[in-house]
Amino acid sequence: MSEAMQTLEGWYVLNDFRAIDWTAWKSLSKQERGRAEDELYSLLAQYQATEDQREGSTAFYSIVGQKADFMFMHLRETLEELNELETAFNKTLFAQVTIPTFSYVSVVELGSYMAKPGTDPMEDPDIVARLKPTLPKARHICFYPMNKRREGNDNWYMLSVDERRGFMRAHGMIGRNYAGKIKQIIAGSIGLDDWEWGVTLFAEDALQFKKIVHEMRFDETSARFGEFGDFYVGNLLNRDKMEIMLKL
Repeated sequence: MSEAMQTLEGWYVLNDFRAIDWTAWKSLSKQERGRAEDELYSLLAQYQATEDQREGSTAFYSIVGQKADFMFMHLRETLEELNELETAFNKTLFAQVTIPTFSYVSVVELGSYMAKPGTDPMEDPDIVARLKPTLPKARHICFYPMNKRREGNDNWYMLSVDERRGFMRAHGMIGRNYAGKIKQIIAGSIGLDDWEWGVTLFAEDALQFKKIVHEMRFDETSARFGEFGDFYVGNLLNRDKMEIMLKL
């Protein structure tokens, strides 16, 4: 049996994708639409208050294409808190005119090698900041789930620890070339959802998503072992932009 790589875990993550039922939205009276928006903006204010208290973080983005209209990305200390966020949103009038299209549950993850030997990683401010991050509010977001392949000679989980480290070291060198252009949140989801990781990228220039994923395709780590799910890309939302989106 190959040695399992140990990991460090931080906040739990929920990527919640929704479509708007425009027929249902138009069928509401002006007063009902106003109440629905007020409930939404009240929740957004609550999310911001939680972030200000450093007890979690939330990102709010529109989604381009037909996969969804918008998404919440929530980070919280426990799965129970994520459940409560879902339930609170589902009880709103605005939720009644939305359709869940996709969701993903994971937990922010780092390799245990990031910790200094003989130290408690949760006492290291740099590690804690990466495990419990404040989500960037960049102009654009890209989310996708991924696996490491387990087929024939390309079985990631049959490689030795040293082989895996070597692959990931080379893979990480590509990522470093995009420092300052892309912020990346890696979340583990083995046992939590259908894929093994959820990857979220943030950037001011959406073309950087294409460039980094394209370049990494040629790296042996991705070429041999990478399997990718659907990609979701979108633009930063705030109250003003949401008001424009919902205006009839």
